[in-house]
Amino acid sequence: MDPTVQLELSVDRGSPVPLYYQLSQQLESAIEHGALTPGTLLGNEIELAARLGLSRPTVRQAIQSLVDKGLLVRRRGVGTQVVHSQVKRPLELSSLYDDLETAGQRPATQVLVNTVVTASAEVAAALGVAENSELHRIERLRLTHGEPMAYLCNYLPPGLLDLDTAQLEATGLYRLMRAAGITLHSARQTIGARAATPDEAARLGEEPAAPLLTMQRVTFDDTGRAVEYGTHTYRPTRYSFEFQLLVRP
Repeated sequence: MDPTVQLELSVDRGSPVPLYYQLSQQLESAIEHGALTPGTLLGNEIELAARLGLSRPTVRQAIQSLVDKGLLVRRRGVGTQVVHSQVKRPLELSSLYDDLETAGQRPATQVLVNTVVTASAEVAAALGVAENSELHRIERLRLTHGEPMAYLCNYLPPGLLDLDTAQLEATGLYRLMRAAGITLHSARQTIGARAATPDEAARLGEEPAAPLLTMQRVTFDDTGRAVEYGTHTYRPTRYSFEFQLLVRP
């Protein structure tokens, strides 16, 4: 049975909003709210067009817009399938692991590197330590539904907490910090975008030079001590940041 039959889909022909966009927004909302779950196969475009009184090209355009966003995928011999909903992360001091769990994305982690290194000038400046001093470096690949979403590289002062690889793969870094009695208080964060290097593209399952979201963050505890410096890259088809902007009085 076509799962879209259970949805209350409709279009307003008197609206200036294009019909394909009205349909795509309703389908996107159904994906984000779990009415269309990952793995769900959509029904025939012709039947959907007939049910809504739309042309087949209009329905195809709506579906293609969601394919372009990475929410649907067309599989030869299978049909059009829901892949995932995009995670929209609020700009607050939270961990990616917690945000993914909240979004129902079933996060998984692969620890790629867990070692001690000497601090470069950039990392030393971010954490307020001497250049070439020892720091703990961890590199992780964060996945949802078996697909890579983000590559996370973090530096922490030595002796801050036990960075056991098994624990890092079982839960989030901030949870481990809180469990160790560290009170996270604030952070300084920069968000940007750039083209993926060949290594990053291979790691995240993207094409070389594909656009990636970037984030650098220095996190401080309640004493003002820098406890973590992170530099992360995200697949923009799977992930976005949300801002709330206020007018100054």
